[in-house]
Amino acid sequence: MSKSATYRVVSNPVSFNARELTVLFAGESQTKPQHRIGPKVVDYYLLHYVISGKGRFRTGEFEAELTAGDSFLIHPSQLFHYVSDEVDPWRYRWVAFAGTLSDSLIAEAGLGPDLPIVHSGGNKSPGERCRSIYEAFRGRGSSASLVASGHLHLLFASLHEAVSEGTISQVRPDTHSEELVRQVVGYLSTQYAEPVTIQGMAETLGYNRAYLSRLFKQHTSISPITFLTKLRVDHGRRLLRERPELTVEQIASSVGFQDALYFSKQFRRLYDQSPSDYRVTVGKALK
Repeated sequence: MSKSATYRVVSNPVSFNARELTVLFAGESQTKPQHRIGPKVVDYYLLHYVISGKGRFRTGEFEAELTAGDSFLIHPSQLFHYVSDEVDPWRYRWVAFAGTLSDSLIAEAGLGPDLPIVHSGGNKSPGERCRSIYEAFRGRGSSASLVASGHLHLLFASLHEAVSEGTISQVRPDTHSEELVRQVVGYLSTQYAEPVTIQGMAETLGYNRAYLSRLFKQHTSISPITFLTKLRVDHGRRLLRERPELTVEQIASSVGFQDALYFSKQFRRLYDQSPSDYRVTVGKALK
């Protein structure tokens, strides 16, 4: 039995200037067999999520058949066209957005002109976020634009998760190890000033501490705790140069050392002088 074609769309009810990130409109459609859009260009980003059915999407040199759970992204000014299947025409939801933050949001999700699709599998979150944006606009509340932007971020977060899961399942063991080491470096590099522990980091990343430490040392030749200690000392060394109004105790606390004496001990071990002596040496060099 053929499905009745439907088309529903609602625009952002709030007056705006698309400077940073703004959702323009959202909609949902059950298409007719061989329903075609394009070839054409648009001046905004347009993301579709396929709820059911199938069809073909093409943009630039990229072309693919997409089915339920797939998403495809159309970039501004890029020629595209898509057509629904003649037997099982797709039903999809879409959101259009624009703004200077669009590119970074898309890049973080792992989407680009060369690979503008995501296979979400059984994860229906992208479609639910599209629906939430649609409902926010339909409610026509004064905060609809902000609500829609929030759901758009969550939408791309769910797409990023799908991209990451697909990538991890395909990488070689060595590549996965290198990625895990990068995660450790990133975690410690951003959390060094906090009371972070290697055990807590391992639990956050979902790995056994001994395994994580061993893997990190294999790739870097030092342990995570040694890396963290040097990271903290190096940041303290920078503050000694750049913030003369701060005491050694304040600097130690600022870079994650609860004990200023331990900071001084580690500083001397790495640089063969105390923090105070280093500050005096730097001060003389600048005169």
